[in-house]
Amino acid sequence: MRFAFSTLGVPGLPVAEVLRLATGAGYQGVELRAHPEEPVHPLTGLRERAAVRGRFADAGVEILAVAGYPKVAAARDAAGEEELAQELAELVFLAADLGAPYVRVFPGGGGRPAEAAEADAARRLAAVAPLAAERGVRVLLETHDSHRTGAAAARILDRVGHPAAGALWDVLHSWLGGERPAATHAALAPHLGYVQVKDVASAGDTAPLPLGAGRLPLADVLAALGDGAGPGGWLCWEYEKRWYPEAAGLPALLAPGRAHLERLLGAAPAP
Repeated sequence: MRFAFSTLGVPGLPVAEVLRLATGAGYQGVELRAHPEEPVHPLTGLRERAAVRGRFADAGVEILAVAGYPKVAAARDAAGEEELAQELAELVFLAADLGAPYVRVFPGGGGRPAEAAEADAARRLAAVAPLAAERGVRVLLETHDSHRTGAAAARILDRVGHPAAGALWDVLHSWLGGERPAATHAALAPHLGYVQVKDVASAGDTAPLPLGAGRLPLADVLAALGDGAGPGGWLCWEYEKRWYPEAAGLPALLAPGRAHLERLLGAAPAP
């Protein structure tokens, strides 16, 4: 397996510093949060995109994904549909220009009847999938909010039926949804792009903790994965420092976090 971390853990940090952290702590990849407050986002110009891609290549670090915020299962009026389609396309273009294989999107269908939310999500993902395939990118639906379990996300992706639309397994949300890791993996395996790992104290206290310091069943997740962590074998640590400013800083935790995952992988039974 290969290890990445999300820039959500070091919000606003310049690219050079992100690369210094990755290489210093032994991470092979980085998930870039694509928000206007970050150094790289959909309004970043072509010249700067090329420069960022070059910096990562020179450092020997891969850009794993562009983490966007479209909510594909949310209710939208006609103008909102056009806006969402444009947002999805812009993220695909950004990922392609950066050489990233994945774009992350959310369901966001909370409060809607499941059938309507899932039909809209499947339609929207199916619409952007040909563009993503043309650009060598996969759009990944994260297990999150209205569709936090693998079973729920798979219902949407099974309807899409296109290889350029896949799944991002956020282990926190499937756990919060009451789904066991083996069941999540079984549901998502045909669609899986990569896996986001994290740790928290409890379902009622989701402030980020160092890997291994909380209650998430990371050993069970890795045992369920076996050799099936997606095509690239990526585990990405999403440490949500951006939303929990009181949490410990991520930089000092990166190397111990990678070491913890390596210990768990070494102890995981063969699939």
